Amino acid sequence: MEPQKVLLFDIDATLLKTGWAGLRALDRAFDRLYGVPQATKGIRPAGKTDPLIIREMLAERVPDLDPDREIPRVIELYVKCLAEEVEASTGFQVMPGVPELLDTLCRIPHLVLGLATGNLEQGAYIKLRRAGLDSYFSFGGFGSDSENRTELVLAAIHRAKAYLRGEVSLDSIYVIGDTPRDILHGKEAGAKTVAVATGGCSVEELGGYDPDYLFEDFSSTGKVVEIFL
Repeated sequence: MEPQKVLLFDIDATLLKTGWAGLRALDRAFDRLYGVPQATKGIRPAGKTDPLIIREMLAERVPDLDPDREIPRVIELYVKCLAEEVEASTGFQVMPGVPELLDTLCRIPHLVLGLATGNLEQGAYIKLRRAGLDSYFSFGGFGSDSENRTELVLAAIHRAKAYLRGEVSLDSIYVIGDTPRDILHGKEAGAKTVAVATGGCSVEELGGYDPDYLFEDFSSTGKVVEIFL
């Protein structure tokens, strides 16, 4: 019997793009709560967890407030706004080859698909549902688990073990994403890393972080699947 392998996918710019729905939702939340318009201006969200992004925004826009008190307030409103923004977004798109890739991977018995994403768990499934991809993932690690991306990867690994009802060796776990943070924190958690240049970083930039595997995009299903076999 083939040993189980766990594939942990990032969401934004790896599986899909929302057309900046998340940033619009954060802007709405900050405007409504604090009267601060365009609060995400100058914030660089790539690879960061939602709570960390919100903490940075609070420090930049309303530094006199206690972030630990405010983050839950922002999150509650943000999730409501996100559902509306994702539904209405005209720029929403699934990344090249992703539906075919997930459909192929989920049919291979020894492969298990999960998530390792900076999105809050609720936010992750709001995005995945619109893309029609939510049914592929039974567990994951999320920004709602930790602001620290390594910690959320470890949470995903813990849930993978519970899902499989047994131990999973670290060399059978793959963290898949489009940013240097996916690579760095995946390595820090002890997993193998798969980078894809469908976000803001080129193949050359991502290659500088030495991922185990690197793709321009996921349009060649066979080549991607091969690394997990």
